[in-house]
Amino acid sequence: MSASAHDHPLPPPRVQEVSEGVYAYIQPDGSWWINNTGFLAGRRGVIAVDACSTERRTKAFRQAIAGVTDRPITTLVNTHHHGDHTFGNYLFPEATIVAHEGTREQILADGIPGYLSLAWSPDVEWGELEAVAPFLTYTDGVTLHSDDLRCEIRHVGHAAHTTNDSYVWIPERRLLFSGDLVFNGGTPFALMGSVTGAIEALGQLRKLGAETVVPGHGDVCGPEVFDRVQGYLEFVLATAERGRAAGLAPLEAARESDLGEWGELLDAERIVGNLHRAYAELDGLPRGGTIDLVAAVMDMIAFNDGKPLSCLA
Repeated sequence: MSASAHDHPLPPPRVQEVSEGVYAYIQPDGSWWINNTGFLAGRRGVIAVDACSTERRTKAFRQAIAGVTDRPITTLVNTHHHGDHTFGNYLFPEATIVAHEGTREQILADGIPGYLSLAWSPDVEWGELEAVAPFLTYTDGVTLHSDDLRCEIRHVGHAAHTTNDSYVWIPERRLLFSGDLVFNGGTPFALMGSVTGAIEALGQLRKLGAETVVPGHGDVCGPEVFDRVQGYLEFVLATAERGRAAGLAPLEAARESDLGEWGELLDAERIVGNLHRAYAELDGLPRGGTIDLVAAVMDMIAFNDGKPLSCLA
């Protein structure tokens, strides 16, 4: 079966004011390489949260900001290193780019990978991408202010979705930009991080007391999303334990499993990548430790009927 299901055509991105002067930029349908961003429009300037995956999408994001405020974009925060959140960094030449030091290290190491058109749909128009790493970095966190509004940017402290995930918490508004620690309507993904670490990160997010959550992918939601994401990750762990005990490889375990309610999520083939990570952790690999990413992606393609993974970016 094909593991991805998407609506065609996709609705256009939209700007959603989630609190006074704070906006989410929602890009449907939230599947591979189609992420959410956001921005705070202050009197002196704009703080943007994440870029987009393609040149076209990032330029559209900038135009959306300009439709709200004529103030300059002074700061760009990257929640982690993945290209859907950072490939567009180069289109913010006037901004100070801020992220965890691991985000900078990974972008410098990866550049713009050459496998994009091999693993994902080959007709994606990526544009003239240029890898630009954050140049203001932190280890634990940093606090920004949009006028008088406090924005706490915090690294979760361990591998989760990746090894370098941060979130943006605005305590006065009980508002959270979660990055890819949260997917809403799409399959959570921990191939480059840790399944158990992702669950622990959700515990951190719960303690914040957020009322509004802007997830890395999918519609704006409330804190109930944490339980949904955790439920899926616990399903991954249980599937990995059963599959490993039965001597099945991750791809075999995925094919033998009934995804049930989780099969309704976009990009369901991520179960295979998640199982690769969960198996490695069960075998004693430290969280975020190096695994064969190419093998995991090839197994996801195999689960997807041997076709490149769907990407509508």
